[in-house]
Amino acid sequence: MSIRLARIAQVVFLAAATLISIPAAQAAKFGDVSVFAQVPIPNGFPEGIAVRGTRVYVAGPATLGTVLNGKPSRVFEYDLANGKLLRTLETEGETVFGAEHANSCLTFDGAGRLYVLNNQLGTLRFDLATEVQANYTPPYPNLRACSILSGKPCSPTPVNLPALPNDLAFDDAGNLYVTDSLQATIWKVPAGGGQPQVWFQDSRLASAYVGVNGLRLSPNRKRIFFTVTLDLLGLGHVYSLPLVASPKKTDLVEFHRYYAGAPDGIAFGASGKLYVVLALPGSNGISILNSNGTESARIGNPLLTPLAPFDSPANLAFDGLGNALVTNHAFATGLLLPDHFQVLKVVVNDTASPLAGPIVP
Repeated sequence: MSIRLARIAQVVFLAAATLISIPAAQAAKFGDVSVFAQVPIPNGFPEGIAVRGTRVYVAGPATLGTVLNGKPSRVFEYDLANGKLLRTLETEGETVFGAEHANSCLTFDGAGRLYVLNNQLGTLRFDLATEVQANYTPPYPNLRACSILSGKPCSPTPVNLPALPNDLAFDDAGNLYVTDSLQATIWKVPAGGGQPQVWFQDSRLASAYVGVNGLRLSPNRKRIFFTVTLDLLGLGHVYSLPLVASPKKTDLVEFHRYYAGAPDGIAFGASGKLYVVLALPGSNGISILNSNGTESARIGNPLLTPLAPFDSPANLAFDGLGNALVTNHAFATGLLLPDHFQVLKVVVNDTASPLAGPIVP
């Protein structure tokens, strides 16, 4: 072999050896978690999340202690491709000094208008093209406890607590269903907005902390599923009711029970599985339920990092690429660890079961 050919062979050999020595990029696998975006402070405490097109929307803060912060509640808009914060929508009309104020969850109608629950103002509707804010409902009523006030309306709770609208979802007819976490109530708002009406109440939805919480319609639109984060005995539940005009207490069916974990937001995947966010420190993560209510998988924190990557997550939405985007609410640690106010990206190998997107007046 000539010196020239030997040299060429050596170069080829070295190049091949170099290629072999470079590890191939590892494909993302089920349960992998990364940070999609940071949620700005001083608001923090992100709660609701929704994906529409190439944008991700996150609402907050959902916390107590906002009486003197002087900061309006906000909705943050991110680029779905890279997690970059694109704009911030500030809530107008809140009393930001001397009263608690918070945004919780959000959703879209078929025209692309954004609906946000606010504990002071009720349900807000944003036109994202103009950023004009309108009131879709008035504030949710404060009901006296039925144990104190005879007659209706009242809340089936042992003590008087204020309204706390938490999660919301449309049906195909344009009715909006809203959980009230402190009044053991699910409200129904007629298509086009207006005064919320009591749709369902039961003492099993009550809590000494946060009761009825996350809410979604089943993929076939025949039932409403919702969580009770902590009942009066400290247990968590996923319940369902038929999607009828006036469900009865005997219609309430337990789908799954959590002895620890504190279920919060929920979402159905295209697979038919129900993804349940677990918010209790020590049990943080995502529980994935089969159609019969059994748990098929759970994604949580490593044993030695109880607050990372999940730190009291609240809600989730699918990105259309096989991932769930999860808001890290960090309700117990956020003031000390504000960098935990995040949106996490979790590989679940599933996409969203489409939400109802009615065209409402």
